[in-house]
Amino acid sequence: MTSGDWPTGAMRALALEGPGRVVQTSLPIPAPEPGTVLVRPAHVGLCGTDLELLHGTAAYLNDGRSGYPHVFGHEWWGRVVTADGGFAPGEAVVGHTMISCGLCPNCQRGRRAVCRNLIETGLYGQQGAAAEFIRLPAHALTRLPAGTREPWAVLVEPAVTVVESLERTGCGPFDRVAVLGTGTIGLLTVQLARHRGAEVEAIGIDPAGLELATKFGATAAYRPEDAPERAYSLVVEASGASAAFLRSLDLVETGGRVAVVGVAGEPVGGLVPGNFVLGGFDVYGIRHGLDHYERTVGLFASRVLDGAALVAEIVPAADAEQAFKLLEHGRSGRPKVILEMGGA
Repeated sequence: MTSGDWPTGAMRALALEGPGRVVQTSLPIPAPEPGTVLVRPAHVGLCGTDLELLHGTAAYLNDGRSGYPHVFGHEWWGRVVTADGGFAPGEAVVGHTMISCGLCPNCQRGRRAVCRNLIETGLYGQQGAAAEFIRLPAHALTRLPAGTREPWAVLVEPAVTVVESLERTGCGPFDRVAVLGTGTIGLLTVQLARHRGAEVEAIGIDPAGLELATKFGATAAYRPEDAPERAYSLVVEASGASAAFLRSLDLVETGGRVAVVGVAGEPVGGLVPGNFVLGGFDVYGIRHGLDHYERTVGLFASRVLDGAALVAEIVPAADAEQAFKLLEHGRSGRPKVILEMGGA
C-alpha cells in the first residue's frame, strides 16, 4: 500500500540482535514527516565501529544511547524515493552520520558536530541504512553526481573526517606528515595530504596496507617501532589503538601538531603531561567532518581521492554475517567491506 508516493507497510532490514548475532528482520517503513526524505540505500560500508556494535563493546551500548536490536549502517549512499525537502525521486545521495538539531547554542555558533541534541545514523537515535528504506531530514543528505552507481561512494562519510583533520591542522606543502594506520581513514589521509603538497610517510603493522600507502604517494613506510622520532610536523593517528596515540607523541617534532582521528577505547598508561608543555605541540581531537560533505563529494568526483582502490569486498546484504567475518578476519591491504543493499 502507498500513501501518495510514500510507501507504507513493512520493509526488510538487517539488525544486530545481540553480541555476535546478525539477523534479517522486518520493520515498519518510516512514516513521512515534514522536511524529511525517504531513501532506498544502495550500499552500506562496514567499519570498526560496526564491529564494536556487533561485539557489544561499543560506547553507544555501554552508556545506554543505543541497544539491541540495532539496525546499523552509518556509511552509505542510496537513491531518493520521495521527499519533502527539495530532492527529486531517483537522485543519488550520501547520508550524514551526525544529525544536528540546528537550534542549540553550539549549532547556533556553527559547531554542529558538537550539537547538544546530536543523534547519529546507525549508531544512536536514528535507524541505520542497513534496511530497505531510511528516512532522514533533508539537511542530513548531500547529492552525489548524476549517474552515481559506485559502491565506494560510501567512503564519502569517513573521508569528511579526513578533510576536517587536515583543515584544522593546516596541513600544507611545508609539512612532513606521519600517518599511523593503513585502514580506510589512514589511506584516505595519505591521499589527501599528498594532494595538499605535504611529504607523507605511512606507519602501520599490515605490510599490504603499507604497500598500498606507498602507491598512494607515501614516500616511506615503517613499522611503528622503526619510525624516526621527533621527525614530523604533523602526525595523524588514524589507527584507533591506544599505543599508537602514545607513539604519535614520540613522533611529533617540537611545536608540531597531532590529529587524533582513531577512537581508542582503552586507557593510556605512561602519559607524561609535562611532555605536552615542553614539546609545545598541539593535539586536536577530530570528531567528524560534518561541514565537508559537499566538498568531499567533489574530491572523489575529481579523482583526488581514489575510492575503488580501497574496496576489499562487496557482499550481498543476505550474507551480512559473512561480511562481518571478512571485516574482522579476512582483510589485508584494501580495507573496506561493503554490503550491497540493492537500491542502486
